[in-house]
Amino acid sequence: MTPAARLALLVLVLATAAGSLFLWDPRRVLSQGLLAPGVPVVWAGLGFVLVFAIGTLAFFPKPVLNVAAGVFFGIPAGLVLAVAGTTLGAVLAFALGRGLGREALRPFLKGKVLAALDRRLTEQGFRSIFLLRVLPGVPFQAVNFAAAFSGVRLRSFAVATALGVLPGTAAYVVAGASASSPTSPAFLISVGAMIALAALTLGSMWRSRGAVTAPTAHGLA
Repeated sequence: MTPAARLALLVLVLATAAGSLFLWDPRRVLSQGLLAPGVPVVWAGLGFVLVFAIGTLAFFPKPVLNVAAGVFFGIPAGLVLAVAGTTLGAVLAFALGRGLGREALRPFLKGKVLAALDRRLTEQGFRSIFLLRVLPGVPFQAVNFAAAFSGVRLRSFAVATALGVLPGTAAYVVAGASASSPTSPAFLISVGAMIALAALTLGSMWRSRGAVTAPTAHGLA
């Protein structure tokens, strides 16, 4: 296949994955199937990780699945399973982007900004991915494919993802696990953490908007 054909296939796969959510709901699959009474805990955990990974690949909201991990499995196990599902979903997206889209996008890396980003991710892969995962407001899938189109090693990408998503994931898992006790310290702390993450996200978006509009306004003056 030519690079352009592989890129078209990547777009088709992602569009199909996203469109599949009209036919299935990860929450329903979990609550009425994999996590129904009588299902062995081991199989329930493995099934949850798989559904979580496929759901994130289909652009299903990751916080919803993090909360579900806390509701169904509690804090320790839920956190481990949520991080595992997040990491597996990121690796799947990375593999698709690396295998189908990287070569097709190579000609577009001649620009200074894209070339600098590619060089940064290639030379400082673990550190860059870790920071992008920790910072709130950075789109999950955007990081997956930016890394896939660069020279980041898969192992560095996976480990940095698992460590970087840990703080944000923990807040949602704890909220889900303690939702039945809304006055408990754990629930209140987790909600406070989520509010702080949302505020940081809005703040970073506002600063980014200001950085973009300022040069434009200066050019029009």
